Amino acid sequence: MSSKGRLILDGFVRNNPTFVLLLGMCPTLATTTSAINGLSMGLATLFVLVLSNMAISAIASVVPDKVHIPVYIVVIATFVTLLQLLMQAYTPAVYETLGLFIPLIVVNCIVLGRAEAFASRNGIVASAADGLGVGLGFTLALTVLGAVREILGSGSIFGWKFIPGDGMLAFVMAPGAFICLGYLMVLFNKYLKKE
Repeated sequence: MSSKGRLILDGFVRNNPTFVLLLGMCPTLATTTSAINGLSMGLATLFVLVLSNMAISAIASVVPDKVHIPVYIVVIATFVTLLQLLMQAYTPAVYETLGLFIPLIVVNCIVLGRAEAFASRNGIVASAADGLGVGLGFTLALTVLGAVREILGSGSIFGWKFIPGDGMLAFVMAPGAFICLGYLMVLFNKYLKKE
C-alpha cells in the first residue's frame, strides 16, 4: 500500500478520532441524534480538515513560530465560513439542524490537532491524505453512532421508519449518546486488537 493510502487508512481506523483518540466529543455527542445529522456533521468536518490541512501545509514554512496557532485558526475559520455559506445556500435544512456546531468546527481539537501535528510538518498531498483519512474516520463514527441512536430511539434510520411505535426516548437524549458511544468504542477497539 502506498504511503498516502496508509495515511488514509490510519486516520480511518488506527487513529480514528472518535473511537480511538476520543477527540471531538462535543459534536459527537450533540449532533448524532440521527444518522443524517451524524453524516452531515462528519462531512462538514471532513471538508474543513482536507482543505485546511492543504492550506496550512502550503504556508507552514513562511509562518513564524510565535504566531502559527493564530494563523492556523484564521485558515481554519476561513474554510468554516466558506462551508457555512455553501450550506446556507444549498442545504439550509441541514445547516439549521446542525446550528452552532458548524462554527465550532474552527476550534474542534481534531482539526487543530491535525494542523499542528501533521499538516505543518508534511507536504500538501500527504496532508490532504491525512485530512481525508481522519475526516472519513470521524464521518464513519458520527454516522454509525447517529444510526444506532436513531434505530434505538425512534425505530428509524435516515428518517425511514421501520419499527412501528415509539422507540426508547433515552437514546435520542444525552444519556443514550454516552451509552451508545461507550459500547461502539468497545466494539471498535476489540476489532482493532484482532488485527
